[in-house]
Amino acid sequence: MSLIRLRSAHDREILRLAVPAFGALIAEPVYLLADSAIVGHLGTPQLAALGLAGTALQTLVGVFVFLAYATTASVARHLGAGDRRSALAYGIDGLWLALGLGVLLALVGTLAAPAVVSAFGPSSQVHEFAVSYLRVAVLGMPALLLTFAGTGVLRGLQDTRTPLWIAGASYVGNVVLNVLFVYGLHLGIAGSALGTVLAQTAGAVALVVVVVRAARRYDAPLRPDLTGIRASAHAGVPLIVRTLTLRAALLVTAYVATSFGDVPLAAHQVAFTLWNTLAIALDAIAIAGQAIVGRYLGGSDVAGTRAATRRMMEWGVGAGVVFGAVVVLARPAYVPLFSADPAVQALLAQAVLVFACFEPVAGIVFVLDGVLIGAGDGKYLAYAGLVTLVAFLPLALLVYAAHAGLLALWWAFGGFMVARFATLAVRARGDAWLVTGAGAARR
Repeated sequence: MSLIRLRSAHDREILRLAVPAFGALIAEPVYLLADSAIVGHLGTPQLAALGLAGTALQTLVGVFVFLAYATTASVARHLGAGDRRSALAYGIDGLWLALGLGVLLALVGTLAAPAVVSAFGPSSQVHEFAVSYLRVAVLGMPALLLTFAGTGVLRGLQDTRTPLWIAGASYVGNVVLNVLFVYGLHLGIAGSALGTVLAQTAGAVALVVVVVRAARRYDAPLRPDLTGIRASAHAGVPLIVRTLTLRAALLVTAYVATSFGDVPLAAHQVAFTLWNTLAIALDAIAIAGQAIVGRYLGGSDVAGTRAATRRMMEWGVGAGVVFGAVVVLARPAYVPLFSADPAVQALLAQAVLVFACFEPVAGIVFVLDGVLIGAGDGKYLAYAGLVTLVAFLPLALLVYAAHAGLLALWWAFGGFMVARFATLAVRARGDAWLVTGAGAARR
């Protein structure tokens, strides 16, 4: 990011929102990175199990990321229209929806953990470890979804610093608790999951307290409003479809990696976690895009929306180039941290070279995705997600059928990112997404 000079009127606003969002966004993948480093030294089966459980967990949670995205867009639009009380009322509805969904997911996830892991077809040893981790980790669903919704409210209010401080404190607590439970109390892979759940719960409580205080300040209602909760859920349906297509592509990728054996699966777990960390880091600019575009369109400023979008795309490309270079150059430093197995290290070092090539493309993809979410263009994103998934599946199935290996799988995934770029760029060039008004984010 620093390679781009502050020459645009939008740069300071983008930085003000994106830099703190960067820190908050990477908290979740950093949880997994810390888990990978700690669990990886328990053994290769444990690391492979974490890969499967982590993929399943992220899929489950990722479906409900609309709690952050839709909330950000709607709150920002109301803020742009000058109605802070309605913005906070919408945010409170999102918190109630998140709590209800989180409790339901925790109950279902605990019961379904063995079947979910079995669907990947792992070895018996990996299966046992993965179920152990997943059954504990799903207990954190209410906290994770509340974190999504609370963070979305604050982003919509143009505050990305508070989520940063809370996420940072949660991360420190996560590392301390993981080390204590895994090595101090010898709880193994389940101890890693328990430490993460406790840290996430503390962070969620802190976010809810901040939002509730703001709602009281502007006399926004705190009780559950069934009409508002239904409206929040309805606004998230297209984003759920969009997210399901993304998660389906990632699940297919994990399934194919599993078919190659424990060593490729372990290497894929770390490579995917690194990719996800950088992807979400790039999404920091997209988060700024959600907040800025939502506010501009809420205030009927179409010209400002266009100008900010162009500038954020430039930042996305620059960030992607920097991240890709760091991934390549820093391999000797980080690869040995995740496994003592030389075979895993060698394969991981090659896999990260492949995904580094697509980081500039990913930078644009994440920015445009955030811009269109901020515009409330969920229906198009849902359709575009289906198109890109259909384009990716033949590539993944070809790699699977030919048993072409992990590197070929990552090249196929790069094709998926190129397909996403094409669908988003076409939409951004048109005017259909530039809908103004405070209520447009619910369309």
